[in-house]
Amino acid sequence: MIRPTVGTLDRSVRALLLSVFAALPLAPSASAQAQAERDVELVGQLGETGGLTYTDIEIEQEPGRPYVYLSRIYSPNYGFDVVSISNPSAPEVIYRWRIENPELHLGLGAMDSKYFKLDGRYYIIQSVQFAPGGPDADVGAIVFDVTGLPDASTVREVGRIRAPDTPGGFHNIFAYKHSDGRALLFTTTGGRHANVYDLRMFLGGDEQYGLIGRVPWPATAPDMTPYGPLEGYHDFYAAFDPGSNRDLLYGAGYNGYYIYDVSVPEAPTLATSIVGVLGLQIAHTLTATPDAKYGVGQTEYVYSPVRVYDLRAGLAGEVQTISEEIGAWSSSWDGISHNNEMRWPYVFVSSYKEGMHVFDISDPKKPVTVAHYDTYHGNPEEGIGIGPTDPDGIMRSPFNGAFGIDVRNYDGLVVVSDVATGLYVLRVDGFNGWNGADHGMPNISSVQDWDNGPRRIIP
Repeated sequence: MIRPTVGTLDRSVRALLLSVFAALPLAPSASAQAQAERDVELVGQLGETGGLTYTDIEIEQEPGRPYVYLSRIYSPNYGFDVVSISNPSAPEVIYRWRIENPELHLGLGAMDSKYFKLDGRYYIIQSVQFAPGGPDADVGAIVFDVTGLPDASTVREVGRIRAPDTPGGFHNIFAYKHSDGRALLFTTTGGRHANVYDLRMFLGGDEQYGLIGRVPWPATAPDMTPYGPLEGYHDFYAAFDPGSNRDLLYGAGYNGYYIYDVSVPEAPTLATSIVGVLGLQIAHTLTATPDAKYGVGQTEYVYSPVRVYDLRAGLAGEVQTISEEIGAWSSSWDGISHNNEMRWPYVFVSSYKEGMHVFDISDPKKPVTVAHYDTYHGNPEEGIGIGPTDPDGIMRSPFNGAFGIDVRNYDGLVVVSDVATGLYVLRVDGFNGWNGADHGMPNISSVQDWDNGPRRIIP
């Protein structure tokens, strides 16, 4: 999300946010946390200076494929970089892709990237957002075959997913190995719904680009948010829930979080929602613990913490909606965070100008910071925005610093994309990899088992 800051709110609304924030059960004070925090090692760093250009980040998960994908915004950087971390201490850009005729395109450009594997081949999906008035306003994502890496000459574009009925592209995407065996893509759109694509159908040349379903946005009208009236979805996380034998889609729908049963992706059904939470002005991101018991929700505006929700009653059908959090975490009283990666009991957070944080939710009511690394050392006021720059030429917003974050499960390596300075390769002391079974949990995270996938029990 790149919008004006919450500073545009009037003082009464800001006072309400601060009063709500003060009442929430936050993590211990900085002095108390410092004694418990783990060391974080900077393993490697790579980036180009001169502008705000880096957005989301994706790391491949298989040994033997040490590739990181960095999305780039703003002309002439519309595109993505492929970085090899075969030597993590010396990251190297081995391939760059840029949209043709970048000077003619309008909008943010390349926002989010996800990889998938199908029939032994590897693909990267790059979401794009180009505005009407320039080329490719109907393109939501561009798919590349990257099987032949590190040989950059073998990378090829295989097609573009278009959504002409909702121009403006896809802000976020999530690639998912469904329990029925299909490789799916969930995308945001510019409308009051999300799209669901079958990637095999897309690769096969389907006239509808593999579109098999739409996930409704169930609100009847958008609430006012710090960014004005918004509708539709901003972000997704999808995971199989072994306890209920369902594929669940966790959608951040601006005015609330909506969790859908997508076991039949052609016909999603609403399982539960998180709405009406006191002080929650915008829903940005929702992830879930591997057992689907708890959700971690981010808001992406200042004075608003990361909230922890108990999902059990809602997903069991005991209540229709969830309307309060059970715990909360923030890097500071006026902190702002963007994305997170759940690796129970740890949540890895990209916290913009405050860098990367890790907090522990072993006790969901009392999250505790366990690690921190500061990636941002630039102008404390400068950031990405959509309004005019100030007379001094600086765009002032909180959206700068640690933007994207990902975790490689087999060895615990953490990668962060900083808006201004690019890639950081980090290692958290004592975190040498993640498998849910080591924590008494299902082995479920944003990492997909593309070869096997989850197995649903058919009654």
